[in-house]
Amino acid sequence: MTGRFRPRLVRDADSGPAPALPGFGHINRYWDRANEAFAAKILPGEYYVTTQEEWVVTVLGSCVSACVRDSIFAIGGMNHFMLPMRGDAGQCRATDLSDATRYGNFAMEHLINGILKNGGRRENLEIKLFGGGRVLAQMTDVGRRNIVFVRDYIETEGLRIAAEDLGGVHPRKIMYNPLTGKVRMKLLRSMHNDTIIRRETEYMQELDEQPVAGEVELF
Repeated sequence: MTGRFRPRLVRDADSGPAPALPGFGHINRYWDRANEAFAAKILPGEYYVTTQEEWVVTVLGSCVSACVRDSIFAIGGMNHFMLPMRGDAGQCRATDLSDATRYGNFAMEHLINGILKNGGRRENLEIKLFGGGRVLAQMTDVGRRNIVFVRDYIETEGLRIAAEDLGGVHPRKIMYNPLTGKVRMKLLRSMHNDTIIRRETEYMQELDEQPVAGEVELF
């Protein structure tokens, strides 16, 4: 039996989470008391796909997350990515923009490919987009570039956006349930530390130093 009727065991804090899908064993998963369910926390550059009753959680500044699921077979997940910003003060040459787009494609296709590989179908995909805030003062347009990319990607691929909350000046905490498609979002209006900014700045530096990702074959 497949799809939305796939049997799912009831999990609790004592029983532990269901086994992660192959390739996702490194993702931090924990018991979320507020939601009385397990949650998988992803960091910049990561993505997670699940067929279980669990939340996927991340905190976004300038980065963007796509929450994607097969709305019929209840298989889905989330990514967390940023386009590389090469050049002085984020002033990118045309070749740099091409490289950045290739990286964005790589980030989106990994997530979609993971869903399709685990039983999802492209025609059933439902997408919700979040993030792209203007929170990195030294790179004022990186959030906007991430937004432009992800919207263009969705349109080019002929997919549909079910909901979005993009831009603004505040970081966001996103909790996504791929089984139901429900999203809980909290704007972090008061920042007591610089964890988000530091994490995204380090991530940006890593992107600018590493080679551009290759192609991903989609199912």
